[in-house]
Amino acid sequence: MPIDVSAALAAEPRRAEIGWDHKDVQLYHLGLGAGTPATDPDELRYTLESRLQVLPGFATVAGAGTAAFGGMGAPGIDVDLAAVLHGGQTVRVHRPIPVTGRAVQTSKVAAVYDKGKAAVIVLRTEASDDDGPLWTNDAEIFVRGEGGFGGERGPSDRLTVPERVPDRTVERPIRDDQALLYRLSGDWNPLHADPAFAKLAGFDRPILHGLCTYGMTLKAVTDTLLEGDVSRITAYRTRFAGVVFPGETLRIRMWTGGGRVQVTVTAIERDDAPVLADTLVEHS
Repeated sequence: MPIDVSAALAAEPRRAEIGWDHKDVQLYHLGLGAGTPATDPDELRYTLESRLQVLPGFATVAGAGTAAFGGMGAPGIDVDLAAVLHGGQTVRVHRPIPVTGRAVQTSKVAAVYDKGKAAVIVLRTEASDDDGPLWTNDAEIFVRGEGGFGGERGPSDRLTVPERVPDRTVERPIRDDQALLYRLSGDWNPLHADPAFAKLAGFDRPILHGLCTYGMTLKAVTDTLLEGDVSRITAYRTRFAGVVFPGETLRIRMWTGGGRVQVTVTAIERDDAPVLADTLVEHS
């Protein structure tokens, strides 16, 4: 069924009350591979409640991720979920996320773009607490076969990779059990755990969550270039360019300048196959 763009954009936002505490934050960080070595003081800021800070990527799983794709149920959006891909993600934080909190989160369709053979639905979630806005998430959802309706093509967010050597390059191994741990933060898709289901989807084994790679990359940039201070991060965006498997190693290349870090992420074991592209961290 074609997307009814006018109905989708005019729909009232969906509202949900969410809450989290230090255990949710610690679980999210552990799912990103934090805590290695377990007694490293730099890792304790992600794992020990008395020193805890919150990576902004936590906004994608707060409330067990209940609002991340909430807009997919909006009026005018009636698509085959088998044709849906998570194409990109942006998080903008308006102030540091508290370790324990409650917030009201609203979800809506912010835009629908016509890419010809596919449509791109931008699902926006915004969270606020008693002190004001906390974060804004934009998830870009590609829906194959739903383009060609004559709508706007939308902005191009492609970044040109600098023609110089990266300022920093780090490698981050993915544990064999990492997807099993990360999914406890709310994404229960069996694609990330069940070998039989993964084969039905065309993979020879379960793949890692794209948002796990997203969080791992932000942690690597924070620890490498921002002195481990998550409060300096103001925004973070990426395009999901390929899959990565538990047991593989990420190669994360970083170029800095002007309050921005441009990043590319590849899978070392598969000849540096692209994993994340058009990735940008903005910071103070």
